[in-house]
Amino acid sequence: MLIAEVSKVTSLTKKAIEYYIEQGLVNPVVLDNGYRDFSETDVERLQKIAVLRKLGFSIEEIREVLADQTNSTLQKLSVQRELKIRAEEAKKAIIEKLIRGHGYDEISAELKAVEQGTTAAEKILAAFPGYYGQFVCLHFARFLQEPITTAEQQAAYEEIIAFLDNVPPLAIPEDLQAFLDESTKHFNTENIEEMIENTRQAVADPEKFFTENRKIMEQYLEYRRSDEYKNSPAYKLQTLLKEFYQTSGYYDIFIPAMKKLSLAYAEYYKQLEAANKKFLTLYPEAAQQEN
Repeated sequence: MLIAEVSKVTSLTKKAIEYYIEQGLVNPVVLDNGYRDFSETDVERLQKIAVLRKLGFSIEEIREVLADQTNSTLQKLSVQRELKIRAEEAKKAIIEKLIRGHGYDEISAELKAVEQGTTAAEKILAAFPGYYGQFVCLHFARFLQEPITTAEQQAAYEEIIAFLDNVPPLAIPEDLQAFLDESTKHFNTENIEEMIENTRQAVADPEKFFTENRKIMEQYLEYRRSDEYKNSPAYKLQTLLKEFYQTSGYYDIFIPAMKKLSLAYAEYYKQLEAANKKFLTLYPEAAQQEN
């Protein structure tokens, strides 16, 4: 198929198609007469590029998406887009404060918090791969918007950034990565946010959660005792993550620094500990399963 026909099929201009060729996104065969011959695969690729460009993705981002055989790159970019939207919403709220007469000095700390929070969240996304990184990023992002008002908070922020810049990569074996990709390929930011909100509600009122979900919890604990679970990819992945937490400094550096940085996270962590204590009181066998 020649470029004129490809242009009609894809609704892309000839110049746009030539640009994507220059960028190496498509590589049609060059005929003896110098014309380019586009295969069906080339046309499909250009149609994908056209959609991704309309969605606002850069050339480099499109290159990443096209090279990815899973949805992990699109999921990561979706989370990055979510972080940008949150930052813009926070900045809009700050503009509204300026309109209402708040002083520039007064809101500067809020603006700095937005910028620092976005930076930290993006570093979390980069530090932890795939769906796991997306979940961790969105989980902590809501605690990273508080203004830094003390030297202790500033030191904690710097400690978090240093940890994220230097944390050893979480190496997931190929078979477990394939399991994780397959299990989460249809997940998006809304699904993750829903899971985070459900967890927040459970932590806030563990008595209600355990009462309403008692049967499900008992079935889950029964499954965890089975050989099927102990031989499953989910168990192997959980074991891998547990080891990573213990050896990377996640528990010793990152979590303590988050509690110092964010009063909201410190309070949430207290609720989390209380919920876990309640859980082990109701289901003491769960502690034995962890050992």
